[in-house]
Formats: sequence, C-alpha cells, structure tokens
Amino acid sequence: MRRSVREAIVGFSIVGAIAAFAGTMLWMRGIRLGAETWTVTVSFDDAGGLDARSPVTYRGILVGSVRSINVTPQAVVATLEINEPDLRLPLPVTATVGAASLLGGDAQVNLISQNKPLPADAPRPKSKRCSGSPVLCDGAKISGVEAPSLDTVTASMQRLLQQAEKEKLVSNLVGSTKQFDATAEDVQKLIEQLSREVARAQPTINNLNKATAEAAEASVHIKNIAAAFDNPQTVNQLKQTVSNARSMTQKFDAVGGDVEKLTSDPTFMKAVRDVTIGLGAFFQELYPAQTSQP
Repeated sequence: MRRSVREAIVGFSIVGAIAAFAGTMLWMRGIRLGAETWTVTVSFDDAGGLDARSPVTYRGILVGSVRSINVTPQAVVATLEINEPDLRLPLPVTATVGAASLLGGDAQVNLISQNKPLPADAPRPKSKRCSGSPVLCDGAKISGVEAPSLDTVTASMQRLLQQAEKEKLVSNLVGSTKQFDATAEDVQKLIEQLSREVARAQPTINNLNKATAEAAEASVHIKNIAAAFDNPQTVNQLKQTVSNARSMTQKFDAVGGDVEKLTSDPTFMKAVRDVTIGLGAFFQELYPAQTSQP
C-alpha cells in the first residue's frame, strides 16, 4: 500500500514537471492557453528562416507567434496569432522578418506601426466597431518588408563595391587627386610670379604715390588762387596794380628811357611803389603761410 502511494506521488510529480516544462515552452513561444487571440495575415517576398511558432514582437515585446506559413508562387503568406486582445496598432502597419539581432539568431516577425495617436475610445481588434477604424483589426492583411540583417548589409556593401568598380570610382578618385596636386603646384607658381611682378612694380607704385602727393599739393595752390580771385579786395588790389603798371609804362614811354628823369619824378616813383605794394599784397593773399612774417 505504501509502495503504491509512493509510486503515485512520483508519477504525479513527473507529470507535473512535464506539464510545467511544456507550459513554460508554450509561454516562451507566445502561446497562451485559454487566452483570447486574434490573427493577422502577412505577405512576404522572402521569409527566410521563418517557420511555424516563430515569435511575433512589437517594439521588442513578445505579443504572439506564427500560426502557419503558406508558400505561393507570388509570396510567402504567414498567419500571425496575436495573444494580446487589447493591443491597438494604428494603421498603417507593416511586418518584417529578421533575426533576433544583427549578428544572427532565430527568425522572428516584427510588427511596425506608424505610432499615430488613437482616440480614447478606439475599438479593440476583435470589436465589431473595428472595421473601418484606424486600428489593425482581426483578420486584416498587411504587407511584409525585408528587415536589415548582417546578410543584407553585406549584400548591399557588395553591390556598392561592384558598382564602384564598374564606374571606376577609385581610379577616377586617384586621377582627380593627382590633378588636384598639379593644380595646387600651378597655383603656387602663379602666386610666386605675382609676388615677383609686385616687387618689380613697387618703384612705379612709389612714383605714382609721389605724383599723387604732388598733385594734391598743386591742388591746394590752385584752391588758394581760386579763393584769392573770389575775394573782392584781392581783385581790387590786382586792378589797382594793373592801373599802376599802366601808368608806369606811360611814364617810360613819356621820358624815353631817361632814368634820371624817371627817378626824379615823384609820380613815377609813387607808381613803382604802388605796383610793388600791390604785388606783395596779392602774393600774401595767395600764400599767406609762406609770405606772412611772425
């Protein structure tokens, strides 16, 4: 009797362990016994590595598993079983097949949503109000896209390398680098030549600067002369000087060049003095800084 009880306990323990192990495996596979589920159909061009019971994730969280896979001439159609009855995914939704990491691992299906905000009263996937709403519903069909993986990245790099070799990008780049070096040398030579030409033209530049300074000084004199002619007093003095000079000339003509008569004539001497004073006043008006005494 005791032996039978002991054997029964051992048997129930083994059965319980097997059930617990099976439940754990089913849970890890995304299977929820007695849970409300809903399905989605996905069409893939390539579903390499995917098989029944492969996990289905959303944002890295396990939400279901692959129920079945059907291969057609046009695509690979997979039926996904979602174990989350309250999972509301905003449309549009796509699916990718990829490994658990970039380095590899078991294939899995990743659901991708546009993450648009849903209204607070958005229906559940199995609700009668779900049809026509912006929520992914039970029985919906979505498109599958290829997910990046180490193989796809390697294939893309290989295609890029082949394209680069076909277009001779490396050889053209080397040629462009050599041409750039040659152009840089030509530019350096041009700069050196320009420096020599500038040094050669420096005396001419200095002469031009000197001529410019002299022209500025002459401009000052011209301005002084113009200002003097604009002064009525200076013009009157100039008229008086011309009148005195004319009177002196008449005296020269009258006396016939007799110096003694000229010097003894007070009128002539006064005319000479007036002419001298008038010329002095005129030049003092033209160049006050040079003729004025402190």
